[in-house]
Amino acid sequence: MPTDVEWLALAAAAAMHFTTAPSRVEAIGTGLINRTFRVVAPQGAQSILQCVNPIHAPEVNFDIAAVTGHLSRRGVMTPMLIETTAGTAWLELGGRIWRMLSYIEGDTRTALRRPEEAAGAGRMLGQFHQALLDYAEPLHNTRPGVHDFDRHLSHLRRTLLLRRTHPRFETVARIAERILDYSRELPALPILPGRLVHGDPKISNFIFRHGTDEAICLVDLDTLAHLPLAYELGDALRSWCNPNGEDDPAGTFSLELLRAAVDGYAAVARSWVSAAEWRALVAGTLRIQIELAARFCADALNESYFGWDPVRYASRSEHNEVRATSQLRAALALMAERGAAEAIVAAAFA
Repeated sequence: MPTDVEWLALAAAAAMHFTTAPSRVEAIGTGLINRTFRVVAPQGAQSILQCVNPIHAPEVNFDIAAVTGHLSRRGVMTPMLIETTAGTAWLELGGRIWRMLSYIEGDTRTALRRPEEAAGAGRMLGQFHQALLDYAEPLHNTRPGVHDFDRHLSHLRRTLLLRRTHPRFETVARIAERILDYSRELPALPILPGRLVHGDPKISNFIFRHGTDEAICLVDLDTLAHLPLAYELGDALRSWCNPNGEDDPAGTFSLELLRAAVDGYAAVARSWVSAAEWRALVAGTLRIQIELAARFCADALNESYFGWDPVRYASRSEHNEVRATSQLRAALALMAERGAAEAIVAAAFA
């Protein structure tokens, strides 16, 4: 794995294939999947350069180019793909895939604590979804089984059988058994239609206007997919309504943030979200929380998929154990308030 200095040298070399010699390249962002850099041109113009994680096929950039073009034509702010000087959608350099995107000025957040922030994120996600209602092109990157709940639970069970010699097995296994126990208590989800959605609407994938609670765009569109709205909003709400963030084992779920988030979303989307879809939102949130808890827990033993923060944690295993614990505790908090949460959703949409 390259050092930070080596990553900057790689990014500077990649940037030369998209633009004239940049005056500055700097690492930015908190993402643990793609490596992200800000590129500043001699005249001061900025752009975003990313080294795309190999879990994403290069062809996902065709989807990003097409969808962002559609969003822009619908008046939704979005980063736009910038072609290489050779006219390609991405660059292959040193065995890695690189892309460049237009820069959007604003703030990012790793957790929400005020209702106004949640309402702003809800409105932005509603605008994003609404703009894609008439998008008809097939996706190159289809992400089959991304929320196959039973498959993720089976993977966790299989991991517990195969990783018994892991030095942290006993600690992680105790969390895993609780996750598997609570998975049996989840409410069922109805069969719902797929919609073209972002696929990973955690709060760190939103840009907010500087100094305000107005979310102005979504970034990192590698996860575009056709999914039931209950999964998309469930993924959003599990992130937005846990004010402690997923890197804090004291996960929780805020009904105040939930009310603001669904009110903001419904203000845009009430006319086209079906009753079956909004009635499934709380169940979808619970399912995503337990699914993610299972996935983080498995990777605490496999140490092969999710990224980790080596500054804060001694190992990938430790970081993913914390994330599994956060999701589990947030799910338990929501389970305890399920009736109140469903009433809040109904009041926003009914």
